[in-house]
Amino acid sequence: MPDEAEMDLDGHSVEEQLKAFQISSLKDEDLDEEEGEAADSNSDDVDDDDCEAEPVTLGFVEKPKNGWSLLCHMFPSKAGGLPAWLDPINLPSGKSSLCDICQTPLQFLLQVYAPISEKESTFHRSLFVFMCTSMECILQDNREQWKCPPEKASRSVKVFRCQLPRSNPFYSSEPPRGDGSDKPSGIGARLCNWCGTWNGDKVCSSCRKAHYCSEKHQVMHWRSGHKFVCRQMKTSSESSNSSPVNNRTTSNKLEKVASNTLWPEYEIINEDECEFDIEMSEDNGYSSSLVSNDGSDATFKALLKHFEADEDKKSWTSFQECIGKAPEQVLRYCRSPRAKPVWPILSGRPSQVDAPKCRYCGGPSVFEFQILPQLLYYFGVKDDVDCLDWSTIAVYTCEASCEASLSYKEEFAWIQV
Repeated sequence: MPDEAEMDLDGHSVEEQLKAFQISSLKDEDLDEEEGEAADSNSDDVDDDDCEAEPVTLGFVEKPKNGWSLLCHMFPSKAGGLPAWLDPINLPSGKSSLCDICQTPLQFLLQVYAPISEKESTFHRSLFVFMCTSMECILQDNREQWKCPPEKASRSVKVFRCQLPRSNPFYSSEPPRGDGSDKPSGIGARLCNWCGTWNGDKVCSSCRKAHYCSEKHQVMHWRSGHKFVCRQMKTSSESSNSSPVNNRTTSNKLEKVASNTLWPEYEIINEDECEFDIEMSEDNGYSSSLVSNDGSDATFKALLKHFEADEDKKSWTSFQECIGKAPEQVLRYCRSPRAKPVWPILSGRPSQVDAPKCRYCGGPSVFEFQILPQLLYYFGVKDDVDCLDWSTIAVYTCEASCEASLSYKEEFAWIQV
């Protein structure tokens, strides 16, 4: 039971209030012990029908209703735009921010706020997913992910886990009020002026004011117009003593992200899958869906022709039926011991050997959520031959959610294309 100090005027605990801001971890309360003893070591060979029994939270995207709900101190789940870093200072550094294949800084895809109430160190916990926008890199990643440890595959999709205790240097121990009056701490790392995502530890050698995460983004910023702005900034800096207002205006403009290639920003709203189990009629379900059913069916039929094995056809049909309950879902979350993704292609799923152990504590990794290709529709990605695409991205995380010294610990993503 919470202390009186932890109760609000309506008698709700802090933990209860925070539930409104999270996709919470789900416990497997009905685990059948006899089935667990009978299962063999390769648990991924269990029929996908068994996965249906696990409680699943579905994620849907919608445009944010205000400008403050997706800031870091609101602990959001969001897709597109810029990441709301949980630890705003100690960001991933070095090559971890780059695509291992083309060495380009990765683009922010989405983040999920998923605290684990059983541990003090995971009072706040977020998972961040980044990916390369080159389909060529995604295809190479898809091939290399089959490499067995200790051989390290080159990755174009990366996942980072960050967690904080309730008492931490960045946020109040009380939950946000959620009415727009909550104030951010105001501290954070200096971010890249081009992408606004990664640590801007490189500085423009001319104006000494623009910061970048990589040489590639510095070049892109320079070609997009910084070479002209740079001269003005130098002039403004030289006359800053006499024109402090102009200098302040320039600094404010500098904080804006220069890149226009970021994906549009959405809030992720979660719903229990059981609410969609009722059979929906064609008029009530698909006709009102933002994701065209005709387009989805055409894609399903086109891909089905490439499946030679009956098992793959059966898997794809099951996947289509499962997703068809709520066609607009972009994410499926279930952090439970027996939880598994709904695989579009049976032959392309990993085994226990393929999902590596945690690189920090050596413990097992477990499935936590999967990202569906419907998200690309909301991002406005065109359905061209060489455009970005995937069948599903399954994210595996440390089962113990271990407490390594790094603020952002890299987890594992499995891609089906």
